[in-house]
Amino acid sequence: MLGLISLAVAGTAGVLGHVKSKDWVRRKLRYTTFVEKPGLGIMAGAATAIAAAPLVAVLPLVGAGTALALGAGVGTGVALGAKEARDG
Repeated sequence: MLGLISLAVAGTAGVLGHVKSKDWVRRKLRYTTFVEKPGLGIMAGAATAIAAAPLVAVLPLVGAGTALALGAGVGTGVALGAKEARDG
């Protein structure tokens, strides 16, 4: 039962990270040159996973998988948001 709750928290973190970062990049970075960088999503996702790792290490229901899911969600959200900002 505890594993199912942890999986739900990790999935929710990944989905929310994707949706929020995609919207933010599309709105705020539309007129900047950051959206033209090809590795922007990978860099943002890795930075998010590294930043979230110490936080999830001390929380009881989540673990490293949650940090990885959040990083993957933010990375894909940033990449798709940048693509939408470039394409208009």
